[in-house]
Amino acid sequence: MTGPAPDRARVIPLRPGPPPDPAAPAPREPLLRDLVGDVLRSERLAQERTLKDVADAARISMPYLSEVERGRKEASSEVLAAAAQALGLGLGDLLTRAHGELVRVTARRALTTTRGASGSAHDGLCLAA
Repeated sequence: MTGPAPDRARVIPLRPGPPPDPAAPAPREPLLRDLVGDVLRSERLAQERTLKDVADAARISMPYLSEVERGRKEASSEVLAAAAQALGLGLGDLLTRAHGELVRVTARRALTTTRGASGSAHDGLCLAA
């Protein structure tokens, strides 16, 4: 049995994925409370701080902060500012990071829908050694 020459690249064409189903519901827009909660949690974990520590510093209850971090509660600007300050951030820093997360999530979604189900914008794969 003979195979390809060892110093030659082979191109393996990929099948394009099926076109997006126009009847499928549009993906849900991310909610601000989810994005803000993700930022608060990731910053708290990056600082290796406990929920109790941050809640005490922010003067809010630990269960409420947990709900905010999980995106279950729509926190007031005062609560968000207190939680951000407890983490050494300003409210603007918190919202800027949430905005960055929103841009990242929506850009990834747009990229996925323009590429189709296969996730590739190319018709083939080129492997070279």
